[in-house]
Amino acid sequence: MDIIDVSIIVAYILLSVSIGIWISRKAKKGLDDYFLGGKTIKWYFLGLSNGSGMFDVSGTSWMIGVLFLYGVKSFMFMWLWPIWNQIFVMMFLAVWIRRSKVMTGSEWILTRFGSDKAGKASHIIVAIFAIISTIGFIAYFFEGIGKFVTIILPWDLTLHYGDMVLLTSERSYALLIIFLTTIYTVKGGMFSVVATEVVQYLIMIVAGVLIAGYAFINYTDIQINSIITPEWKNVFFGWQFETQWSDKFQTFNTLIDTEGYKMFGAFIGMTLFKGFFASVAGPTPSYDLQRVLSTKSVKEAAYMSGFTNLILFIPRYLLITGIVVIALVNLTPELNANTGLTGADLELLMPKVVNLYIPVGIKGILLAGLLAAFMSGFSAFVNAGPAYIVNDIYKKYFKPVASNAHYIKVSQISSFLVVGLGVFMGFFADSINSLTLWITSALYGGYVAANFLKWIWWRFNGWGYFWGMFAGLIIASLQFILGMNKANLTEGSFLYDLSQVQAIYLFPLIFGFSILGCLLGTYLSQPTEMEVLKSFYSNVRPWGFWNPVYKQLKAEDQSFEKNNDFWLDMMNCAIGIVWQSSMILLPIFFIIRDYPKAIAALIVFLVTTAILKFTWLDKVRKIEE
Repeated sequence: MDIIDVSIIVAYILLSVSIGIWISRKAKKGLDDYFLGGKTIKWYFLGLSNGSGMFDVSGTSWMIGVLFLYGVKSFMFMWLWPIWNQIFVMMFLAVWIRRSKVMTGSEWILTRFGSDKAGKASHIIVAIFAIISTIGFIAYFFEGIGKFVTIILPWDLTLHYGDMVLLTSERSYALLIIFLTTIYTVKGGMFSVVATEVVQYLIMIVAGVLIAGYAFINYTDIQINSIITPEWKNVFFGWQFETQWSDKFQTFNTLIDTEGYKMFGAFIGMTLFKGFFASVAGPTPSYDLQRVLSTKSVKEAAYMSGFTNLILFIPRYLLITGIVVIALVNLTPELNANTGLTGADLELLMPKVVNLYIPVGIKGILLAGLLAAFMSGFSAFVNAGPAYIVNDIYKKYFKPVASNAHYIKVSQISSFLVVGLGVFMGFFADSINSLTLWITSALYGGYVAANFLKWIWWRFNGWGYFWGMFAGLIIASLQFILGMNKANLTEGSFLYDLSQVQAIYLFPLIFGFSILGCLLGTYLSQPTEMEVLKSFYSNVRPWGFWNPVYKQLKAEDQSFEKNNDFWLDMMNCAIGIVWQSSMILLPIFFIIRDYPKAIAALIVFLVTTAILKFTWLDKVRKIEE
């Protein structure tokens, strides 16, 4: 590390922490200011903040690994999350969610199921889910930042007690960076998070452009094409994954065969199946939902969500593809010689490239950008999770009357508690990939069924929601425990075979148990009170199976009309997924010098943007508050 690079990183850290602490005075008025910024923050700042929060270093490390190994088709691995849930939020869910005028996702649930025992049960279970998922994501960030920083920074921070290692250097770096980020996040709440994330986004843009430019100028298409094959650059696929690498790089083909995605058609089918239900279910109760609830109006919630999609993917994939090109040219022979190569090894591509092949100055800016990516994603979760502890559990059930200063202090204590539990969980994670798959497939699998039904079916009630979420959480937790203990299982046993199945293929099992819990809970208990349903339906206006509620509202007010936009919304979502995909493929094809495909991706982007102007943006402009 050159002194110039170290100076850039130190200056960035001081700037972020200083801005966060300086602006924190705005968060002292009450919980609404602390968690939602008083609903006064401009929608484009919230959009930049939201995009910055999604630009995390763990996810970036993982995406670099899968793009390197699987080629252009790897962008579909992002559907595991699924990334196009942001498209569904943009097209209609942001409007539905923002009409509630509440602080958290679990508080929002009360507007759907009421405040009786069933409503309270649904309220508690979604708050518990929010807290568990926040802890899971903090573990995910902890695992990623430690691996990344240890390879980059030269100092050994290993802590010893005699001959015993108390704390590895990897863990020490992770704890130090998490501590600094937690300080300004806890002090300033949403105001500090958004202010620092806007600055961090700008740094990440500069880093992405510099790395893409460096890779583009210093590596020729001859060098790149001597490594990759036409199939590596092919976005289309069949039922089976075709051979991606030439015979001289057989190690990579072997790794693809062992990772569980060889039947690529089945994998994509499963991600589409899961993705539709997960996307209609809406954003999980985390930072993304907090951004929607923080906007000034319903219209601005839609603008913010659309802007998030627009500003996220091109700069992120400029950075990812730039690093992959440098890795392809410089590291491929070394990696190919490693016959025991694993997916976890590919997670280290980014820090290796940064450490060995990035020039002075650019390295410092890139490291500052990647630290910004970590800090923005981490701070977003640290701000979102404690809102559920304080507003939905502590304030509601333990101390309903107290001063704003008291609630903010409890929020700060809760933040440290959540971070501590996430770090503790991170100590037991074997890789970023294991946490990624558990969060995206198992944990979210337990969330999807109940939250899909809550929008579309009037008869679905609070007990159905509670038991559906509970069943899903139990199965997801068992899956995590099974995955963590697979080394102790007897080879050939049922549990061992089950532990070897990729988490995405277990989604239907988790989804099925959750649906069963939803249906039994619903039909073995009374429907939600009609007045609650009428209030929810007339306010939020979802489409779906709401006929009994609609008939009552129509009888009371002949001018009341149901939402008939289902097919328009689904068409916009399909166009939006293509629009989003073009923003991922455009920088990839451009950096690897496949100009005909880059031009095709640009044309698709421009055409879908023009269509969405008429089918989505013009419709949003007509929304009446």
